[in-house]
Amino acid sequence: MTSPAKKAAEKATKKVTKRAEKPAGKPAGKKAAPAAKKTTAAAKKTAAAKKAARSKNAASESTPAKKTAPAEKTSSAGKAAVAKKVKPADVVLPAEAAVGKAAPVKKIAVRPPGGESPTALVRRARRINRELAEVYPYAHPELDFENPFQLLVATVLSAQTTDLRVNQTTPALFARYPTPEDLAAANPEEVEQILRPCGFFRAKTRSVIGLSKSLVENFGGEVPGRLEDLVTLPGVGRKTAFVVLGNAYGRPGITVDTHFQRLVRRWQWTDETDPGKIEAAVGALFPKSEWTDLSHHVIWHGRRICHARKPACGACPIAPLCPAYGEGETDPEKAKKLLKYEKGGFPGQRLNPPRAYLDAGGKPAPPLGAA
Repeated sequence: MTSPAKKAAEKATKKVTKRAEKPAGKPAGKKAAPAAKKTTAAAKKTAAAKKAARSKNAASESTPAKKTAPAEKTSSAGKAAVAKKVKPADVVLPAEAAVGKAAPVKKIAVRPPGGESPTALVRRARRINRELAEVYPYAHPELDFENPFQLLVATVLSAQTTDLRVNQTTPALFARYPTPEDLAAANPEEVEQILRPCGFFRAKTRSVIGLSKSLVENFGGEVPGRLEDLVTLPGVGRKTAFVVLGNAYGRPGITVDTHFQRLVRRWQWTDETDPGKIEAAVGALFPKSEWTDLSHHVIWHGRRICHARKPACGACPIAPLCPAYGEGETDPEKAKKLLKYEKGGFPGQRLNPPRAYLDAGGKPAPPLGAA
């Protein structure tokens, strides 16, 4: 029989032996395994993220233009869109020379040829017109006429000749053919003989007979009061149409003849050479209501003082405002000898001028054949 003390000793020995026989790292291993798995997964995720980042950077470095180009394209397109929708401040709308539904003059920006700012150019141009209005308060169309038909025919005849020669020729023409119906039925040879003093009489005969027929057939024998109708007549362009509209119907227009073209370029209002572009550029500098009188002022000044070959700079009332001062005679006494028509004490171009012209000291022109 085993004593109680011996049994207790054997139990203690078995417990110690069992503890010693248990694997050393088993409990710890069970707890560490999940941590190891988590560490491995995190490492894999980190490696994948780094690989993706490297791929992304490589792609962005290899194709930078593809990403930036759309932004630049959008930016420039946006600017273009804004430029189309919003008119720049220095762009002044051109003269709407067309009356009614007439084709408008192409719109252009005011670009002073001499480096002058647009605002300064407008101020100087308008001051020149005010000065000329004081010098020529009696300015008027220098063609004799009593009705729109006579003014239309006289203006067509004035091409390549002086208003004086036209005024000396038209009395005989209108005495024989007073209406469009009469001139439309005229014998061309007889009309040519009357118009011979005007030069280019054959072409002018075709024009005046042709426009008379058109008036009879298309407008009931009346001169139309719209630009788009007038320019359909033979021999009638924008310049002729604006003379008729401005002086027979009181509708504003700019008459761009040779004198007008020369002076506005000399004053650096524009450097355009095409009449249509000159009309638009100059029209942009002035209110529409001033266009007709402006045309008279400029043309009168060109005929009397600011001549093509030798301007009378020394006798010019707008010399301080003229960029071309000095191109002509600057000596006051010599310049006075260059003045023409009433400014030089000579007759004007009209046989029957308005009363205001006569009151201002102007002299009527002599008839054809007078000494």
